[in-house]
Amino acid sequence: MSMEQEPKQAGSEFEVGLDAADKSVASFARDDRSMDHILRGILRRNPTIIPAMVLVFSVICFGIIAPNFMSPGVLSLVLKQVTVTGVVAIAQTLIILTAGIDLSVGAIMVLSSMIMGRLAVDFGIPPFFAVTISLFFGALMGWANGVLVTIVKLPPFIVTLGTLSVFTALLLWYSGSQSIRGADIREMAPSLLFFGHSLRFGGFVLTYGGLALIGLAILIWYLLNHTAWGRHVHAIGDDPDAAMLSGIKINRTLISVYALAGLICGFAGWVAAGRVGSISPIGFTDINLASITAVVIGGTSLFGGRGSILGSVLGAMIVGVFNTGLSLAGVDDYWQMFAAGNLVLIAVALDQWLRRATK
Repeated sequence: MSMEQEPKQAGSEFEVGLDAADKSVASFARDDRSMDHILRGILRRNPTIIPAMVLVFSVICFGIIAPNFMSPGVLSLVLKQVTVTGVVAIAQTLIILTAGIDLSVGAIMVLSSMIMGRLAVDFGIPPFFAVTISLFFGALMGWANGVLVTIVKLPPFIVTLGTLSVFTALLLWYSGSQSIRGADIREMAPSLLFFGHSLRFGGFVLTYGGLALIGLAILIWYLLNHTAWGRHVHAIGDDPDAAMLSGIKINRTLISVYALAGLICGFAGWVAAGRVGSISPIGFTDINLASITAVVIGGTSLFGGRGSILGSVLGAMIVGVFNTGLSLAGVDDYWQMFAAGNLVLIAVALDQWLRRATK
């Protein structure tokens, strides 16, 4: 009899325990986020705010230090100087958004420019076809980078470091280490210098290259923000594993990114020919570093997934403003390099601070 009552007693004791338990619904205190956390979240969602503020502030400061800095002629010169860097920075932004980096953008640009110049000047091919062929080879070189990164599974830094040497060697071989003179280009294929022509608005001069930079920035901005391809690019840079699990074809997307970046670099070669007025195999030797500097200062994260095309263009303009403003103020070249280096360090430190916004 006692054995039959034990389960009942245990059950009754359990029920008594349940009756005595707290029946209130669990509640969680609201997390009152600090102003610091909110600010980081805002800046993370709008990466162009800081470079835009820095650009305005630097223009005002240099306008005070060097009064002639605010003249239309000087501001026109700044925009003219950063045109090529801005175009290449757009290509670099696409790569860095995927958490990669491209050290071969300058070699692709100059080699594409040399292909275009020699085909039109030395071989008499119509400029339209010469430009088209050079753009094709620019995209092909970018595609090769993408294949090595995705199919061969090599790190982007190593791949583009290697192709930098490969493309530079091909450039020197193809050009015979000889420049194409501006006089020859103007005689045989003047349309290759199209982007060097300009429009005047009073004292302000805007080159067709500057207009091309603005148009290209709008086009790539639209692709990144209003197409599925652009969302895939951001997703791959933010978390490639999650992107793969969501059905995104990572290899195909990455190859398209590198190929498009190469195509843009080929276009930059055409813009550079108009900017300089000639084509040299040793021109724009610092364009790789300049493009990365512009992208980082513009707020694009080196870890991928966050950034903007507008920010990269603003970053290129910031570097141009600093270089021109310091020159007008009589500052030596090495202090200009010092200032640019510090801008990069500050931008990377700010990126680290913003990355903690979601932690």
